Amino acid sequence: MTSAGRPNLVDLLTFDPRRGEVVLPPAEPSAGHWIGCPSVHHEAERGRFLMTYRQRRPRGAAADRGWRCAIATSTDGRAFTDIWSVTKDQLGTASMERFALTADPAGGWLLYLSSVDPVDNRWRIDVLRADEPDRFDIATRTAVLTADRTGTEGVKDPYPMWVDGVLHLYVSYAAAETIGDDNRARAHADADVYVTGLTTFPTGLATSTDGVSFDFRPDALPVGAGWDRYQARITTVLTTPDGYLAYYDGSAAAAENYEETTGVAVSTDLATWRSLTPDGPLLVSPHASGSLRYADAVPVDDDIVVFYEYARPDGAHELRLNRLAGPAATSATR
Repeated sequence: MTSAGRPNLVDLLTFDPRRGEVVLPPAEPSAGHWIGCPSVHHEAERGRFLMTYRQRRPRGAAADRGWRCAIATSTDGRAFTDIWSVTKDQLGTASMERFALTADPAGGWLLYLSSVDPVDNRWRIDVLRADEPDRFDIATRTAVLTADRTGTEGVKDPYPMWVDGVLHLYVSYAAAETIGDDNRARAHADADVYVTGLTTFPTGLATSTDGVSFDFRPDALPVGAGWDRYQARITTVLTTPDGYLAYYDGSAAAAENYEETTGVAVSTDLATWRSLTPDGPLLVSPHASGSLRYADAVPVDDDIVVFYEYARPDGAHELRLNRLAGPAATSATR
């Protein structure tokens, strides 16, 4: 993809978030009450959407932070019904982040869970298998990416896609080399290294042929030098005739954690990405913190349907969708 193609590529994923439809509202209309963190799978052959999402409450509230995650189904992408859920207490964790569902080419479904490891307060990613997406049993979860296995200070927020029999799992990770031994205990004291300012959070790529055993590579999308110098987290990937496009969440400092905004990145090989929006985010909310994050785009017919978490005037976050008319792009198999 050449520089001459940048405006068209960015335009492809540009929309007015103010015109989005509300899919799920927060439980309370006040700051710290969020619903979002979507990951969406569209089954054209069965005419259904499958979406994972997360609910969060403010610190100090009952069951605060990421306290509940669910899988919901819909025939139109607008009205969703829960078919499976789990709370942080059931999982035995301080908090949960993004979950992600993908069909297993060998049959059945894989669900990737990101949560705080109770052993060391570092983020980890587990996997569950089931014949159907409403039959996952958390007692059978298997750790697939941990801080120790990846040489990081934590991994979370998976985004899966299958390409030619290989599962590409994009994850946000805490860069270990910037923390140092003296700061390690402080970084994980409250199970939230993301708010410490001690490190940065690029996107890494883990690959697997079975969905369980992964090879991890850092810096698939490094942090930038400006608005995204603290975090650069790939949240969705679309295939185009010339390569791949991604939405990614960016932030400039720890104070913006939980309130990220959205940029666009490009790749020709899925392994190395560069930002097409280095000077500022592409998508923001006009309200409160300006946060618009966890955008997940799925092709439906000739359009692209984008689900995203969006800051409201009252400071809460809601889950919205926008439908972008072609030209069509296609996602790899989810």
